[in-house]
Amino acid sequence: MSNLKYRIGAIVALCILSVWALFPRNVTVRQPGAGGVMTDVVQRRVPLRRGLDLQGGTYLALEVDESKQAITPDKIPDAIDRALKTVRNRIEGIGVSEAIVQKQGSDRIVVQIPGIQDPEHAKEIVKQQAFLEFRITDKTQALERVLPRLDQIVRDKGLATTKGTSTPSQPAASKGLQGLLTDTAKSAGAKNDSSKADTTAATLPTGGGFSGMIQQSPSGMPGEYLVESSNAQKVEDFLALPEIKAAMPPGKEMLPSNDSTVLQNKTYKGFYVVDAKPIITGEYLTDARPNTSQFEGTVVQFTLDNVGGRRFKAETGRHVHDYMAIVLDGRVMGRPPIIQSAIGTNGQITMGGRDIQAAQDLALVLRAGALPVPLRVAEVRNIGPSMGQDSIKKGFRAGAIAIAVVVFIMLFYYRFSGALAVAGLALYVLYTLAILAGFDAVLTLPGLAGFVLSIGIAVDANVLIFERIREELDRGKTVRTAIDEGFRHAMPAIIDSNVSTVLTAAVLYQYGTGPVKGFAVTLIAGIAASLFTSIFVVRTFYMIWLNRSRGAQTLSI
Repeated sequence: MSNLKYRIGAIVALCILSVWALFPRNVTVRQPGAGGVMTDVVQRRVPLRRGLDLQGGTYLALEVDESKQAITPDKIPDAIDRALKTVRNRIEGIGVSEAIVQKQGSDRIVVQIPGIQDPEHAKEIVKQQAFLEFRITDKTQALERVLPRLDQIVRDKGLATTKGTSTPSQPAASKGLQGLLTDTAKSAGAKNDSSKADTTAATLPTGGGFSGMIQQSPSGMPGEYLVESSNAQKVEDFLALPEIKAAMPPGKEMLPSNDSTVLQNKTYKGFYVVDAKPIITGEYLTDARPNTSQFEGTVVQFTLDNVGGRRFKAETGRHVHDYMAIVLDGRVMGRPPIIQSAIGTNGQITMGGRDIQAAQDLALVLRAGALPVPLRVAEVRNIGPSMGQDSIKKGFRAGAIAIAVVVFIMLFYYRFSGALAVAGLALYVLYTLAILAGFDAVLTLPGLAGFVLSIGIAVDANVLIFERIREELDRGKTVRTAIDEGFRHAMPAIIDSNVSTVLTAAVLYQYGTGPVKGFAVTLIAGIAASLFTSIFVVRTFYMIWLNRSRGAQTLSI
């Protein structure tokens, strides 16, 4: 009796968990509001989502962005082929199941995402190039020597303006920053006495079209400069000019940061002069995971392969006490950390106060790999159900008829035992849907076909058990013994048939895409639930009946 109580308790507990997993809940999604501004909207949603063929979704068309990287027309098809896998990995990585990612023609990638409520998020994830580099910041103050030339280029191109710049006659933040500069710079130089470079602060020229917008950082970090947020985009535009790039110090680049600093009630963006040649790139990266640190906030921890780890250790060993900028798509991620000792295969990227969602997105694109070429979204639109409403209705009707036929046959042929199997089948449906919801699966018509097929497999296990019980009863055994023997002897055949089906579904899941994966997922979930219900649940029902009937002499089977 004690064993029976535990069995009933397990079944009831699973029912409660399944109902909770399927219960509609409030979710917050981002949607375009008034004026196209993205706003948070609370919606009531069932956890089990429908696929493209049942509800439609978002359509994205991606093309090579030739404005960011020049590429000859004959190389575009190859670049699209190489970008296809990266885009697919990113879409699957943000938790979108049943997405269709395929090549269209020779110059376009088409992404169809079922029912996504935040297409802007998907667009940003797909477009991000995710080219990771590690560069050493400049410690020679090379920028100061070329600032007059940069100012001259800005004047010659007619881009110099006095608006927003800090000059000696304008008591702006530049004077305050210069006043903070001397002591901190000297202390930074003392800490870096192993370096041959002169890190003593030099007064930057002011008033020029370029130099008037940048200030040395009061932290004294080599290669770090600050720009008022209002001028940050203008400085980035100047740095993108071919003439400015050519006039930069040999082997150096000036890159913007994703970080900002508040000084004297003003917000500044960081800019860093770094070596043009990276010490290592992200091609050796094998894993990246978001995390939070008590002192550094949100971070992304990454792992390099053995080859990359050895190279990273050798390069950082040569730059101990230097500052290393972590650069993603030409932008410095957070403030460059100082290299205290040689670094091996593990490291981290500080997100500069950004939230955990940004860290998750960055980790995702790093794991998926960098795009071989920059992409742009050429077209985005909402699409309707691909199967058509009429086909959807017919598909559901066919599934309902198939289930009704199975129930009728079980009740007609096995009578009372068939009724117990049908009761187990009802719990099987509940458990299977809960499993699919727990794995965030998307329900498609092929998935429903796999679900109906798994119902037949679940009944098949009961058929094997019932036929074996009949044989034991024909041999003159008691009802209780026949039931025990029937379950025990039918077990090997049930296990063999289900394992072979699971292996087939696993192959479909591994090598299939889109609807084929959906079919495999529902089939595997159905088999797992069917084994539990046909063996554990139905036997528990028999035990309850035997206890209440006080040793019945006959069994309706």
